[in-house]
Amino acid sequence: MQLTVPQTKMRERVEYYKNQNYSKLKKSCIKQQVLFEDPLFPASLASLYYRRTPPGTIEWKRPKEICQNPRLFVDGISSRDLNQGSLGNCWFVAAASCLATKLSMWKKVIPNHSEQDWNHKDPGRHAGIFHFRFWRFGSWLDICIDDRLPTINGHLIFCHSNDINEFWCALLEKAYAKLNGCYEALEGGNTAEALVDFTGGISEPVVMDKENFTEELEKRKKLFQRLLKAHSRQALISCSIRPGTGEEIEAQMACGLVKGHAYGVTDIRKVRIGKGVISWIKANKLYMIRMRNPWGTSEWKGPWSCGSNEWKQISKKMREKMGVTVTDDGEFWMDFKDFCYYFTDMVISRQINTSFLSFHKTWVEARILSEWNVSASRLQNRSGGCINNRSTFFQNPQFRFDVVGEESALVCLQQEDQRVHKKEGGGENLAMGFEIFKVEVNRKYRMHAVQQKISSSAYIDSRSIFLRSELTEGRYVIVPTTFSPGETGKFLVRLFTDRKANLRELTLDQPKSSFWKCLVGYPKRVTSVTVHSGAGLRITGQNKEPDTYVIIRCEGTKIKSRVQKSNSKPDYNLKALFYRKKPKRPIKIQVWSCAFPRDIFLGEVSIAANVNEIGKSEVCRLEGNPRDYALGSVLVETSSSDDLTAI
Repeated sequence: MQLTVPQTKMRERVEYYKNQNYSKLKKSCIKQQVLFEDPLFPASLASLYYRRTPPGTIEWKRPKEICQNPRLFVDGISSRDLNQGSLGNCWFVAAASCLATKLSMWKKVIPNHSEQDWNHKDPGRHAGIFHFRFWRFGSWLDICIDDRLPTINGHLIFCHSNDINEFWCALLEKAYAKLNGCYEALEGGNTAEALVDFTGGISEPVVMDKENFTEELEKRKKLFQRLLKAHSRQALISCSIRPGTGEEIEAQMACGLVKGHAYGVTDIRKVRIGKGVISWIKANKLYMIRMRNPWGTSEWKGPWSCGSNEWKQISKKMREKMGVTVTDDGEFWMDFKDFCYYFTDMVISRQINTSFLSFHKTWVEARILSEWNVSASRLQNRSGGCINNRSTFFQNPQFRFDVVGEESALVCLQQEDQRVHKKEGGGENLAMGFEIFKVEVNRKYRMHAVQQKISSSAYIDSRSIFLRSELTEGRYVIVPTTFSPGETGKFLVRLFTDRKANLRELTLDQPKSSFWKCLVGYPKRVTSVTVHSGAGLRITGQNKEPDTYVIIRCEGTKIKSRVQKSNSKPDYNLKALFYRKKPKRPIKIQVWSCAFPRDIFLGEVSIAANVNEIGKSEVCRLEGNPRDYALGSVLVETSSSDDLTAI
């Protein structure tokens, strides 16, 4: 199974979850003058728990039965609106707190919010139905719910707002619970998962305790600038403190912070110390970060906490601008140095800019949806495990892409969410990762041997894995795998590059035989040729260092390197693969100089016809130019085999 998405500006697809169309359902309810009751997520115990027992007598109530004036938002949407409730889903609530700070993002997740809201002037237009959108596997899923919410003694038992009349967070949580099977399925999780579902972006983990940010000022400043830039470009950020071995999860520390608990980052600022003109004359600045505890209580108690004396150094106007409060609402500011000292893990969920009309850096995105599966046939098996399993590794799906010049590539591997299978005793993610190899510039058949490995991800049981890699010009192959052989599942590869990368799956092991190919000759040998600069290329007869390039010729085909500008010792690093029908004919390597009106031939090397050695490497002198422009050599590496799947 493979779905390749064109590498242009992608329109965001919206799919209806289980074919429930919000507009049609709402119109039908209004026409029948009934309130919507969702048959796919009924007001029953099965929608709440699969293992736990209820904490009391649960009643499902509509907002109109809880308060007199229900609204989606009261005085707008804010990160302070959310309180976690009795479900252990701080990871989801922390992500929702981040979402509330980004107008453009929450409007995607809560579409047409004004139309969905209660119309108190025309109550007949309200049908007890809402819809939300979450990003899954390359498209947005539109999920409908009814507005019946679980309560005990008239109070919401899960996520709720500080204001009894506000229901956006409770309804959002219900839609997410429906997507994942039930409310209890949200117990325990990774904030990165929710951030990706809210944004369609990619989540980059930062393991902070591996770097000495607390002691190294410059390194800490670079991290702060990185976060400040990401936050200004609509990234969502969360953080946590990893508990040590044997330590209790969600235990509160003396400083007020909670270990093993997800916090949402709601603001990042540089703040001037002082008041009035003094704050502008002095160069002293504070690096500050604001977070929110999903519990709605239990805040940081150290410097710059709510009501601390440090705030007297900041003007009242600045405090109001920063939203400083003295109430215990779970939101608090910290000095960035203290933040780096206490917090161990952070997740940055980035919106990758693919718009062509932007002042910021833009990327070209490519996606391929594929799967790991197991077949009775060895050649059709597509789940070979990680590179430790050398005998099966190259049976995994392989995807090639091209890089022009030198650029960064962002690679994200995502697997299907397994949380929905928790009810059946499943729900565990596959341990997965990927390897990136640099291959021949003309490779169009699958790899069967280890090539030059450029980078690799960690192998973890996360729903998504991200890697940034700096690449030079050439062709590359991504091999996504499960850690162990024989595991099955669907996955999505997302690749972001500066220019079109031509991401494609390699599906053939070798050239296909046919009647016509048998007549003209079927390949008998496969040869890999790599050309380097060797001992250097010295040019005579020119006043300046030349612009040169290399051409490899084999049986009527040629592969050309990029031009090496003004370089007497160029490193062409050109690697090509040839399927040879007439292996007795030599392979020629030519060096040319760019000139006007026509390029100048500097010399060539002929690789002997009988070359059939693995890993042959030699320095070859350039010959064949009577004008003696070339005095030097190139390093030629060859690898050849009669087995067409050996390279």
